Amino acid sequence: MKKMDPFIRKGTEPAMVLSTLNFHTDTEGEGDGSGELPVLTFPILNGIPGIRHCFTTREGGVSSGYFSSLNLKNGIGDRDENVAENFRRVADGLGISPDDFVLTDQTHTANVRVVTEADRGRGVTKKRNYRDVDGLVTNVPGLVLAVFSADCVPVFFVDPKRRAVGLAHSGWKGTVQRIGAETIRLMSRQYGTDPADLICAVGPSICRDCYEVSEDVAEQFRDAFPGHEAELLTEGRAGHYQLDLWAANRIVLTEAGVLPEHIGMTDLCTCCNPKRLFSHRASGGRRGVMGSFLGLTGSEGAMNDEYE
Repeated sequence: MKKMDPFIRKGTEPAMVLSTLNFHTDTEGEGDGSGELPVLTFPILNGIPGIRHCFTTREGGVSSGYFSSLNLKNGIGDRDENVAENFRRVADGLGISPDDFVLTDQTHTANVRVVTEADRGRGVTKKRNYRDVDGLVTNVPGLVLAVFSADCVPVFFVDPKRRAVGLAHSGWKGTVQRIGAETIRLMSRQYGTDPADLICAVGPSICRDCYEVSEDVAEQFRDAFPGHEAELLTEGRAGHYQLDLWAANRIVLTEAGVLPEHIGMTDLCTCCNPKRLFSHRASGGRRGVMGSFLGLTGSEGAMNDEYE
């Protein structure tokens, strides 16, 4: 992996691990080769047998311009063949096929969907037959759930006892609607999950220092999180506030029954790291998206973990 600028981290100790996924670059007539895909993982999830997960950076793909280089979204101006190749690289690095992915259809809702074998490939190699879904849960080994972000909060859920997983896309609207709690409720109904057994992680997203919101958004958080106003909101310029989505999602998880010691928190802000992570705010909307991936597997998989 080529030398990259170090991440700007929030805190004194690295809370996430920089890992390498190896993928094949063999193309007909061009010989065989391999490449490296830098991804981020959580130590709290790396220690769970039978789980594969990662959060992609903007590095290691084939997209160009402001999509450079690992954009994972169609329909925003990037070439479809570039996005397909980027997905192929992530799949190959995870040791799966693009047919094994199942994607959200994100519209900032609190809707969470149960994923079954019939959904294999939806959003990548097969059309989705659902809309307005910002969270996914499954207990099917081999499937890999995916949500996407460029400042919003990805939240990972692993039930090591019932062998089930979930992923949620939690922007400010999803956080106010407590999509994290909705995900836990669905896992409890569907798989018998006890929230106290869950191991969760709040992924890279925009930090409090970078996230300015207007009074109407601040008011919705005051209503949704009574008693936590001082923890979540800091007054800024007239009529505006700095909002802490990381803390809000931690509150959502703990109030839903997740033990504080079972929550891994990111130390990486997307907006503070625009060279390595896509950020909607930092780019003025000219950007690609990153992926959060989580699935069950029969083995722990292989990643070359190292602190950066």
